[in-house]
Amino acid sequence: MSGVDGFGDVVTGAMVARAVEPQAGEADRDDGHTHERSCLNCGAPLAGPYCAACGQKAHLHRSLRAFGGDMIAGLFNLEGKIWRTLPMLAWCPGDLTRRYVEGERARYISPVALYLFSVFAMFAVLNFNGGMSPSANGVKAGVDIAEADEREALIRLEERRKAAAESGKETATLDRAIAEKKDDLATLERVRTGKVVETDGLEEGEAPAWVRTVVENAQADPEMAVFKVQDAASKYSWALIPLSLPFMWLLFPFRRQVHLYDHAVFVTYSLSFMMGLAIVGGLLVAAGYSAVAGFLFFVPPFHIYRQLKGAYSLSRLSALWRTIVLLIFSFIVLVMFAAMMVALGLFE
Repeated sequence: MSGVDGFGDVVTGAMVARAVEPQAGEADRDDGHTHERSCLNCGAPLAGPYCAACGQKAHLHRSLRAFGGDMIAGLFNLEGKIWRTLPMLAWCPGDLTRRYVEGERARYISPVALYLFSVFAMFAVLNFNGGMSPSANGVKAGVDIAEADEREALIRLEERRKAAAESGKETATLDRAIAEKKDDLATLERVRTGKVVETDGLEEGEAPAWVRTVVENAQADPEMAVFKVQDAASKYSWALIPLSLPFMWLLFPFRRQVHLYDHAVFVTYSLSFMMGLAIVGGLLVAAGYSAVAGFLFFVPPFHIYRQLKGAYSLSRLSALWRTIVLLIFSFIVLVMFAAMMVALGLFE
């Protein structure tokens, strides 16, 4: 009996030990907590809230609440980084760029991650408020308004020409203005009928068959053509970064301490901010504050100036002229990107 009692004491002691200090990965079924003594990912002994070998959190929660928190953290990176990154990106973009380039990367969201999320959010917001959803009725209404304005302007010009002719004054300038208005009205009529591109010069033998097919398809279904271009823009938005790098290099051709990596970080953070502006503008338009959204147009030059000055440690004058040149380069890049997206969207 004494042996049985001794065995019972051992079993009881083991059960108490398991209750006080569960094995690695054992879960409390009531609240979903786990109590690890070794890392569940690599098996290394734990000596703090994170594994010293792989960096995984030591304490896990097996609950729906924890799952939701992990999902939100994965989407928005809310573990403190976003609250440090976004304010700096908005007001001290140069400081953010310089710190990330110099190695402070654990504190901030990486430029690539922020850029990809900004692209996703921008297209989501603009599609939600209809900014990127072409509508035949909306286009027709816009054409009607523009055509009415042009016709009123044409009537006024013809009245002025009649008065000038009756008084014997020169009418050549008014004749040119009247001809331009008639051309504008003809263009609006082509937009109304879907014949934005003239196909008279695309007859058999004058252009490849595939070019004629693309033009005819775009005219037959302009909404689908616009959708294809938008889809290409969303898929290939990353192309803005390599397109911008050569122009950034031209701003600092003789500074050997500045590398293309530095320019890539600068461009990616800058594009993320510009897309953030588009998101804010889309939300303002959706809320009925279109006039306020218009003022966002003046923000990019100021932001580029601050980012250049802080990221590359420039003087005010050096940052100013580079800002002007970079704005010109940005326009060139946008035109190149738009041409690429039209080609990829319509010709693929």
